[in-house]
Amino acid sequence: MKAREIDLFSPYIVLVVIGLYIALALVGFEKHLRNLQYPDPVTFGYMLLGSLFFLLGVVFPWFIHRYSGHLKTFFNKPPTGGDPTWYSRLKYLVDERLLLGIVISSLLLQGINLYLLGGIPLLSGYLKFKATTDLWRIAYPLFLPALNLLIAKYHRKLYYLLFLIGLVLFGLSGYRTTTLAIIISVFITTYYTRRLKTTHILGFISFIVIIGIMVGYIAVKAIEWQQWSLNPFDLVFYRAAFTTMVLSKIVAMQGATGGDLFLQIFSSGHPRVTVGCTALGYKACITSTIFGPALLDFGAFGLTIQMFIIGFALRMVYNVQKLKNGAFTALYSIILAHTLIWIETGPTDITVWFFYALALFGVVVFWYRYSK
Repeated sequence: MKAREIDLFSPYIVLVVIGLYIALALVGFEKHLRNLQYPDPVTFGYMLLGSLFFLLGVVFPWFIHRYSGHLKTFFNKPPTGGDPTWYSRLKYLVDERLLLGIVISSLLLQGINLYLLGGIPLLSGYLKFKATTDLWRIAYPLFLPALNLLIAKYHRKLYYLLFLIGLVLFGLSGYRTTTLAIIISVFITTYYTRRLKTTHILGFISFIVIIGIMVGYIAVKAIEWQQWSLNPFDLVFYRAAFTTMVLSKIVAMQGATGGDLFLQIFSSGHPRVTVGCTALGYKACITSTIFGPALLDFGAFGLTIQMFIIGFALRMVYNVQKLKNGAFTALYSIILAHTLIWIETGPTDITVWFFYALALFGVVVFWYRYSK
């Protein structure tokens, strides 16, 4: 099989990255960075359990397809005549001029946000804590879908310039999550909508790794109340190992928060701070891998349900984007990029769940209008 015949960004890439993340954590434990010790082996058993249920979610749509005859009346609603009014109106949401206006407006909002902060959050831990203002909460959820839709549907080099401007403006906030989500989602969108050479793919992956390490290292070194002596590469190993250690502590106290983390996602709470207080006993914003929050809230049962739903949702959106491409590719790229980031941070972001809801809404619209 040639390299071009391999679909790098099918939902199975999540399992590959989980494996790579565990490998990074093991290096950190082996080097005993900052005196980290190996976690309880059962921790890796729960990671395997979550991965298996994710895999079940990914393959479950195959069973739907296999027995689609029994679901014919549910899925089969072929179009009759022209597009209905509601569907025609939805098309305006992907109009090029509208999307371009949203992207530019989002960039302006983020620029104003940085100006009002009075400094660069990437270079100050205090400013970073304040960086996710209401302006940011409007700018980012609008910028990412609009940018990816522009790149997916309209082949103009100008939009890659907007990508770079957005990368800088949101990167200055000091958060690796948003920086990496912008890069990875645009990469996936470009991967599916352009015929990239292998050298371009390798170059893009190298760019993602370099930016991720650089932003993470600069942000950590800029935290005024912490002292770090690790080099940029050891910091990567340490973060993976530390986050896995947090998961190990959560495994020993499953269900301790009783659903509080889940409720905080949809409120003004801070789920990662709650993870720090509960698992480590002190107030800090702590990541716990993609498996941690569900375990801490609902135990093994919650973990299996969460991972199955994530796998199923990714596969459904993936199937539609392979059939229809365009806007659906952009939506798939966004949720896959954030899911890959969740492997470290955990699914505690209302913005990402909004992207998931948007993508699944697109799937429903597709099947309602085009399924045969």
